[in-house]
Amino acid sequence: MSTNSQHVTDAELSVLKALWDGGPATARALAEAIYPRCSESEIGAVHSLLKRLERKRLVQRDRREHVHRFSAAVSREAVAGRELEAMARKLSEGSLAPLLTHLVENKRLTPAELDELRQLLDKHA
Repeated sequence: MSTNSQHVTDAELSVLKALWDGGPATARALAEAIYPRCSESEIGAVHSLLKRLERKRLVQRDRREHVHRFSAAVSREAVAGRELEAMARKLSEGSLAPLLTHLVENKRLTPAELDELRQLLDKHA
């Protein structure tokens, strides 16, 4: 699948976040989780987003019941990784080093995250 088709928009990400946080849900339940007032047009918007996410294979649809339920087909970590790799391609010819350097030098990582990063680096050295 091409990189462009895997890009996740902010609106699509809001649906994925609701699925990651709450588990499988109907389109109406997702709309209610995302939109405080949940109008019919917002339910329609969630349906459209779910169709796009399903085409991208980021969401699965369970058709066993009359009202379909949706679940995330990818993890939060997988989406984060794809988005970081796309940013690295865009900004630094695919290298993640400038992004990591920025996070470390600007104290964007907690001590626990730095330890985790050290362990990962040691493991893969």
